[in-house]
Formats: sequence, structure tokens, C-alpha cells
Amino acid sequence: MRGPSIDWGIILLNPGELMGEKPHGHKFIDETFYFAEGDGKMIIDDKEYAAPQGSVFLCEVEEMHNIRNDSEKPIKIIFIKGEYKPEDKI
Repeated sequence: MRGPSIDWGIILLNPGELMGEKPHGHKFIDETFYFAEGDGKMIIDDKEYAAPQGSVFLCEVEEMHNIRNDSEKPIKIIFIKGEYKPEDKI
């Protein structure tokens, strides 16, 4: 769902997939990730964190982040940003 006051959606990662080819961040908006289904790895500023189902991570402004599915099953992650600013990506 993308609108002027919110940007959220569901990310589906199959086994072995990354959210992005390389990490990204945002200059003005923080981003929250909720691991709704399955276990993955949250990568923030080159540090890896176990992300079991039910985990929540807040990536603050300018924190470079990515997600990897190193499990044998697909995982679903919900992302939430406070505003829709597609140009806010570093």
C-alpha cells in the first residue's frame, strides 16, 4: 500500500534469496520489518542478526540494510515506512 502518509507491503523471499542485490538505506525515513512467516537473517550495517518468525527490526535513517533467506522454506516479511518517498534511497 503506497500513499502519501504510509508505505508498507509484504516481501516474499524464496530459499537463498536476498531482498536486494546489495544493501540500501534511507536518508529521511526509518523502516520497520516484521518477520511474519519463517526464519531469515536481517543484515544491518554489515552485521547479521538471526530473524526468527515474529522478530521485528527497526532500521533507522542511513542504516544500510538487507534481508537474506538462508532457510529451506519461503519467508514473508512485512515492511512499514511512515511516508511514501520513493526517491529516499541510498
